[in-house]
Amino acid sequence: MTYGANDMALDNWAIVDRWIAREKVTTFGASSIGFVNFGSIRDLRMGAPIETFGRGARGFNVYSGTVERAEFDRIVTHADGAVGVQISQPIGTMIVRHGIETFGGEGPSLVKGVVHNLSAMALSLKPGGSAQLIKIGGGLKTHGKNVFPLEQHGAVQRLVVDGGCSAHDSPSSM
Repeated sequence: MTYGANDMALDNWAIVDRWIAREKVTTFGASSIGFVNFGSIRDLRMGAPIETFGRGARGFNVYSGTVERAEFDRIVTHADGAVGVQISQPIGTMIVRHGIETFGGEGPSLVKGVVHNLSAMALSLKPGGSAQLIKIGGGLKTHGKNVFPLEQHGAVQRLVVDGGCSAHDSPSSM
């Protein structure tokens, strides 16, 4: 659990064979991140939810490096600009068993040292990001004015979303 702005609850800057987290990961600061990868991970397993409460926060982010396989329980964000999952580099497989859900609209977020306005999308594949397989159980859900559940600028060989995609046009939360 973290409370500061720009805090990363869990972050990787090296080469990791297997990383297993069994407890819930929670962040409360602006532009904080539940799990961020800058290195290389073969197998990442998050056995409990990732939840963020802060403008511009992200649940899971692949800025650099790669993740061969990532498995999550659930990812939830609460604030404007708080993206559920943001992928900017190639990954292998990502599985989220109980969905990705965001509560918020557009807002500022610190990305690689620069403030950008982001929408609180559930899943965002940026240019340069790609995946062999993304499988989401429980759906992609957003609750924010004009916020789409999915943004795809990169290639995905296979995308499976059980539970569908839904966008609820509710007012921003923070």
